[in-house]
Amino acid sequence: MKFLRFLLPVTVLLSVLAASLIGQEKGEKKGEKEKPIRALLVTGGCCHDYDVQKQILMAGIGERANVKWDLVYEQFDGKEHKISLYNDPDWAMGYDVVVHNECYGGVTDDAFVNRITEGHLKAKATAVFLHCSMHSYRAASTDEYRKLIGVSSFNHGAKSPITTKKLTKHPVIDPLPEGWVTPNGELYNTNPKTHPDAKVWESATALAQGTIPSTAEPQVCIWVNEYQGLRTFSTTIGHHNETMSDPVYLDLVTRGMLWTLGKLGE
Repeated sequence: MKFLRFLLPVTVLLSVLAASLIGQEKGEKKGEKEKPIRALLVTGGCCHDYDVQKQILMAGIGERANVKWDLVYEQFDGKEHKISLYNDPDWAMGYDVVVHNECYGGVTDDAFVNRITEGHLKAKATAVFLHCSMHSYRAASTDEYRKLIGVSSFNHGAKSPITTKKLTKHPVIDPLPEGWVTPNGELYNTNPKTHPDAKVWESATALAQGTIPSTAEPQVCIWVNEYQGLRTFSTTIGHHNETMSDPVYLDLVTRGMLWTLGKLGE
């Protein structure tokens, strides 16, 4: 079992810093002095290459938005690990947005899971949830984490490229290419016809659905949500590094993050 935990300033990640500084320099030349977004990436867990994905996300989003990153990376092979950051009720203080890309679905401690939601609300930090963060804490009985996300999902289909279909007009989804097919994929079940406990909560706005050849029912795979005045953006897409590295994917996640902050279009 390997344990790695970091809470690192963006200066450690030189490529991300370089992209951020270039963006700031361009902004200053135009007379713009907007403060960088304070963002925290929480990642680690089973079944995915989080060691690489943490770099993909911070560098890719950092090339598209003025972001100052901190990182919490706790890597265990099992599903029951509880990320130590969440033991602190003030864990999200000081951040504008938290990006969740973690995979610990076996945690059953409701009080622990509720501190994730409570921390967001206390800090007024918006949230981005990617892929297995939807399945994290699925063994817990509390619904507050799922309400924060806006969708309940408990299993997934076969690994296969996902064909997407836009469901509505929305600034987050409008630039997505029509019928975008992911390079690879693992489609999470959000349709109750596929899993009886799956659901899209009324607070969520479904932006796109996905299909794979082996499953007849489409599954909502991109959406936005509002929970007690807090905006969140989520997508179940993102299992493979090749998908997460796709510029289409990084554009989408960056727009989703900016939307949660009310900065999309700036």
